[in-house]
Formats: sequence, C-alpha cells, structure tokens
Amino acid sequence: MLLTDTHTHLYYETDNEKRATLMQRCKQNDIGRLFLPNVDVSSAAQVFDLAAEYPAICYPMLGLHPCSVKADWETVLDAIWNTQQGRKIYAIGEIGIDLYWDKTTLPEQVLAFKAQIKKAKELKLPIVIHCREAFNEVFEVLEEERSEDLRGILHCFTGTHEQALKAIDLGFYLGIGGVVTYKNGGLDKFLQEIDLRHIVLETDSPYLSPVPYRGKPNESSYLIYIAEKVAELYQLNVEAVAAITTENSKKIFGI
Repeated sequence: MLLTDTHTHLYYETDNEKRATLMQRCKQNDIGRLFLPNVDVSSAAQVFDLAAEYPAICYPMLGLHPCSVKADWETVLDAIWNTQQGRKIYAIGEIGIDLYWDKTTLPEQVLAFKAQIKKAKELKLPIVIHCREAFNEVFEVLEEERSEDLRGILHCFTGTHEQALKAIDLGFYLGIGGVVTYKNGGLDKFLQEIDLRHIVLETDSPYLSPVPYRGKPNESSYLIYIAEKVAELYQLNVEAVAAITTENSKKIFGI
C-alpha cells in the first residue's frame, strides 16, 4: 500500500532527530509520498532543505500563502521565485485567498493569486489553493482564469456538496484532510457522493489533526486515519483508497 500526503508542512520540524522520527512513522504507516507547500520566503528554504534530505519521498512546491500577502507582495514573490535556483518544483502553492484573518488585504490577495496562477500556467504546473471563508472570491478568480492548463487541488476542502461540484467543474481535485474525521465536520454528509477519482488525501500537518489526535500537533503519519475514514465512507478497503488517491496525485503532480 502507498499513501500520498499531498499537503504537509513537515519541514516546520527543525530538530533533526524529531524529524527523522516523523519520517520513520510515515514509513510505518505506508505514507511514501510527501508534497511540501511553502508559505513565505523563509519557508521556501526549509522546503528545499527537507526535499534535499529526503529526495525519494519529498516533493517541493513554491508559492506565497494569502496570509503572507502584504503591500510588498510582488517583491516577496520575486524573492520566493529566486529561491528555486534551478531546482525542480511540482506545483505552485500554497496560494489563494483567506478572509478569516484579514479582509482588508483582499485586493492584494487577489492580485497575488492571479500572478501565481499566471506563473503556474507558464511553467505548466498545477496550483494548490488555500481557501478560507473565501469560496466566492476564489471561484470568481478561477472562472476568470479558467483554461485547459489551469488545474490542481483545492486544499483542505471543507465546503458544501455544491461547492465541491463547482471545484471539480473548474478542473480541481478536493484535498481531504483531518476534518473528514470530525463529528461535525460536515464532509461525511456528502463526500461519498463524489467520485473518488476527484479526491486526494492530505494532513496539512502540523494543523488539523484527525481523530484520535484532534487538538494535538498533526503529522504526516496520521494520514492513515484520514484514509481509513474515507474508506469507511466509500465502503472500500483502505488499500483501494490508497491506490486511487495516490494515482490521482500522480496525475496532478506528474510524478
């Protein structure tokens, strides 16, 4: 069995020994592919460092998180692109719009989002979208930018059935994480009505730990609990869920 964590900030753990332990637990739980989104300039370096340390299983992305978008976003974004230095990346992310923390930066968030979509199209890469309390705004941008080469993942999907169908229609997969295990998360009400070929799995570690670790720091090895819950909803075995969602991730990231 091979599980893919399509969204993890495992690089936040900077202690070498602790990080090695996290990686070992991934191996024990059959999580063999980790996709690493950055959020700002400093985290870009962390992403590349971890990918260099574990090149067989870690795959870097580059992007500017909407919560990191300020007035100087263009300068910051240039600095992020400069960290690549010829190294391969597999997506532009995480990018998008977040209106939970700060609504005043919406105009800048939209501009930064569009600029990064343009970059993804130029590089023929998928995008990984952060959307918090901003479905209408994100969908408006995606409609404006809709094209055959615009694709990716709506990360940490917690929307409605209607919003799920809208995202799929726009060419995006749904990133399903720990919220699917929550009693009042809402996803268990309709997720099984969505074809599994539109879904990928993620942890967003160290955030949004699944049950039975809710409220504690998340880690990529906990992806197994998300996979088990999805298997329960779809009335499949966890091996089938792993196979389908990993294959979906390969279609998205090209690896």
